Amino acid sequence: MMTAPMRNQINRHKLLTELTSVNAWIQKTRALRPKDAATIMLIDRSSAELRVLMGKRSNKHAFMPSVFVFPGGRRDRNDWRLPVSKPLHQDVLELLLRDTHKRFSPKTAQALANAAARELGEETGLFLNDDKNGYDLSKIRYFARAITPIGQNRRFDTRFFVCFCDEMGLNTSKMQDSDELSELMWVNINNPGSLPLPDITRTVLGELNAALHKAPNLPFRNPVISFKGDRKDYFIK
Repeated sequence: MMTAPMRNQINRHKLLTELTSVNAWIQKTRALRPKDAATIMLIDRSSAELRVLMGKRSNKHAFMPSVFVFPGGRRDRNDWRLPVSKPLHQDVLELLLRDTHKRFSPKTAQALANAAARELGEETGLFLNDDKNGYDLSKIRYFARAITPIGQNRRFDTRFFVCFCDEMGLNTSKMQDSDELSELMWVNINNPGSLPLPDITRTVLGELNAALHKAPNLPFRNPVISFKGDRKDYFIK
């Protein structure tokens, strides 16, 4: 027969085991360094309503499955090697170099823009190419940055870029679904409706809507919004 002291000892052991597991999980997530990522908000202003291209992520994704997002993804190791026909605007390059670690260089900044352009092509069939000589990055704006909060199973340091279809001369009829993004659609920036959007996507979309109302052409040296955890800053001006 189990006595009260024996039960108390077993309960204490279980509690210590659970606390140890929780502590190990906290330490692991704190140590999880965010991976560089980039996404692009491609804007269609051919009608009275400003629209942005979005697609639905597969339900097989471990990170944010079955939600609508902008085209984008992780920066690959070789993105800095991709050919570029026209480099980033100098103001955009300077903004990307702000509030970064020591090893972050102009090549890293270009690699992030290349990643956004590459993912756009892979996921939607739309390419920011200039006569197939490489990516034309000269008309891309840097709009926002968001770092996944501590505690998530995957963390990303994502830069949000903006590009206008008419400036790039894109033929949007070539747009097509992919394994990464399906149900591609042009979403009203002012009213995305009931689409299932991640919180950060909906927040950035709202900020973009406000910025476009103030400056429809979105200057290259615009304030860049930073989201770190629950904190929001206009850290670059």
